Amino acid sequence: MKILVTGGAGFIGMHTALRLLNRGDEVVCIDNLNDYYTPQLKLDRLEALRSAQPGLRFVEQDIADQSALDRLFASEGFETVIHLAAQAGVRYSITNPHAYAHSNLTGFLNILEACRHHRVKHLVYASSSSVYGGNTKIPFSERDSVDHPVSLYAATKKANELMAHTYSHLYQLPTTGLRFFTVYGPWGRPDMAPFLFTKAILAGKPITVFNHGQMMRDFTYIDDIADGVIAAADRVPDGLPDFDKANPDPGSSWAPYRVFNIGNSAPVGLMDFIATLESALGMKATLDLQPMAPGDVPATFADMSNFEAWSQRTPQVQLKEGIERFVAWYRGYHRV
Repeated sequence: MKILVTGGAGFIGMHTALRLLNRGDEVVCIDNLNDYYTPQLKLDRLEALRSAQPGLRFVEQDIADQSALDRLFASEGFETVIHLAAQAGVRYSITNPHAYAHSNLTGFLNILEACRHHRVKHLVYASSSSVYGGNTKIPFSERDSVDHPVSLYAATKKANELMAHTYSHLYQLPTTGLRFFTVYGPWGRPDMAPFLFTKAILAGKPITVFNHGQMMRDFTYIDDIADGVIAAADRVPDGLPDFDKANPDPGSSWAPYRVFNIGNSAPVGLMDFIATLESALGMKATLDLQPMAPGDVPATFADMSNFEAWSQRTPQVQLKEGIERFVAWYRGYHRV
C-alpha cells in the first residue's frame, strides 16, 4: 500500500513507519519537527529510519497548513493514512492550551478533509487513554462513556473521535481510532516517566513521584503499539447494520467507524515500575513525593478484548523485558 504516516519523526510514528517499510509498503512521513521536546531526538529517529530503510520519504510539514496538506494528498494518492501527529502531553495542555487547538483540532480537521476529498480508503488515528478522564470503573472499556475529561489534551482526543465519526457518517470515510495506554520503549519521548526517571537516576538526582506513588499505569511497549497500529490499518471497518441506536455502543457505529484500546491489559503500580527500572539500571532512586498533578488520573487499565477479537493479536512484551530494552537503548544513545 501507499501510506502516509503523520508524526513520522515521533516515537510511535518512527516505529510504525519502520515496520511498514520492512514489509514493503510505500511510506511517506510528515512531521513539523516542533520544539515541544528537543528536535534533535526527532532528527536522530529519522536518521535511524533512513539507516534501516533508505527508501524512507520524509516531508517537513505542519498538518495545520491546509493548503500544503491538500497539495501533498493531491500529488501522492495515499490509500491509507496513519495519523499520529498531535500536540502531546497532559500537563503541557494546562499551560499551553492553544497549541492543542492548533494541532489536535485544526490539524485533525485538515486531515479529515484531505482524506475525504482525495478518496483515502482508511484513516487510522491516535486517540488516548486520557479520554477516560474521571472514570473509576476499571478496566476501561470502549463501551464506557468518556464524557468527563480532566485535561484539555483529553478533550481534544475525545473531539477527534467525534469528528471522525461525523466524517464516517457523512462521507463514508472509514476511520479507526486507537486509544493508546502509556507507551514506552527505545526512542521514547523525553517528557514521559521512563525517560525522566532514567535520566534523573543516572545523574544522581531525585525523581518526582506524583500522588505519593499511589498510581497505576497500563505500560505498553512500543513494539506492541506499532504492531497494533498496523493490524488496525490492515482491517477497514464497516458499519454495523444491527447497531442499536436506542442503546448505542460508543466504540462502534452504523457508520464505518471503530474505536479501540491498545494497552497491555496489565497495569503496574508506579512504585513497582520504579523498582523494575532500578533493577535494570543497577541503581536506586531518590524519591521526591508530590501530590497529584492537575489533569492526571490515578489509574489506567485497558480492556483489550475488543481489539484482540478484531485483530487476532495480543501484547507480547511485559514490563521487565521492555524496561531492560529501554535502558539498553538509553545507555547506548546517551553513552552513559
